Amino acid sequence: MSAERDSESGDVIGTRVSSTEVLVGPDDVTTLLAPAEREDSSTAPRPRSLTSRAVRSDTVFRRLSFAAGGITVSIMLAVGVFLSLRAGQALSVSGWGFLTEQQWSPETGEFGIAAVLFGTVTIGLIALTIALPLAIGTALLLSEVVRGQLRSMLVSLVDLMAAVPSIVYGLWGVFFLQATVIPVSRWISTYFGWIPIFAVTDGKGQPLTADSAFTSSAFIAGTVVALMVVPTMTAVMREAFSQAPVGEREGALALGATRWGMIRTVVLPFGRGGIIGGTMLGLGRALGETIAVYMIISPIFTINWQLLSSGTNSVSALIALRYGEASELGLSALMAAGLVLFLVTLVVNFTASSIVARSRSGAQSEA
Repeated sequence: MSAERDSESGDVIGTRVSSTEVLVGPDDVTTLLAPAEREDSSTAPRPRSLTSRAVRSDTVFRRLSFAAGGITVSIMLAVGVFLSLRAGQALSVSGWGFLTEQQWSPETGEFGIAAVLFGTVTIGLIALTIALPLAIGTALLLSEVVRGQLRSMLVSLVDLMAAVPSIVYGLWGVFFLQATVIPVSRWISTYFGWIPIFAVTDGKGQPLTADSAFTSSAFIAGTVVALMVVPTMTAVMREAFSQAPVGEREGALALGATRWGMIRTVVLPFGRGGIIGGTMLGLGRALGETIAVYMIISPIFTINWQLLSSGTNSVSALIALRYGEASELGLSALMAAGLVLFLVTLVVNFTASSIVARSRSGAQSEA
């Protein structure tokens, strides 16, 4: 260290530090002087370690989570492999015609799922057409309108609907809904029969008005299935709607929007992913419904484009109907039908899950 003096007055005007080393760290600045004046190195700050040891409970939880996920995926793959192996005999006999043939006669070698797959999709689409507005309206009611004890009671009531056994819905559909819906089906056929899917005619194209022509139809089965999938769709949509940002809700109301205006510009755009995801989850449930559909429909093995007329079919009902009396080849054919339904529902559910997962993390709403 040395002092500097003014050239004229000789006063000390500064001090110069020689042999100076400066270390700049994230938390402090330490100035080290010449070696003779340095402090003991034991007192110098040491870098902080950012590594942490895993707690036993976290390790156990992580391993159990991985094990549960692995077991779930393994079971699903095992189901697919099992169906594929058991369906091999039937698929080797029918080939690609299994997807285009309407008749179901494994004993004669003519069998396919074109008719039953068409009926399955038809019932699912009818169910979605009825269930979608009901689910959206119920979800908005529970998330935006009712509050307090009434909201909790209604949420519990809607959730309990999903726990009602399928056979109860089937009995209700057979003994109550069917007789109630027949006048509605006749009215639709009378005034909208010029649309082919709403017409109810005989083989010669003449309109039918008897009650027996409207029973056991895809429309009645779809109506019952719609009420079964409404709780699932409502739960997903309600969760998506409730996550709409409070700031954007209040901003819309502060700018003079009505409650419906706020719902239309904020809640519905934000919950678009939940609406799509809930709809696809409901479709997956509708495609696989068995008991209720089996109790209502009158099975046929012909593609029926008339939704209101008697006679339709579904893959799940076909398996339940023919499993007990099936031969070896017939059982393999049923396994092949189950494999197709498994793949269809798997694609629908995976797509729905990915949409719902994205809707939880991001939000898009209109200004």
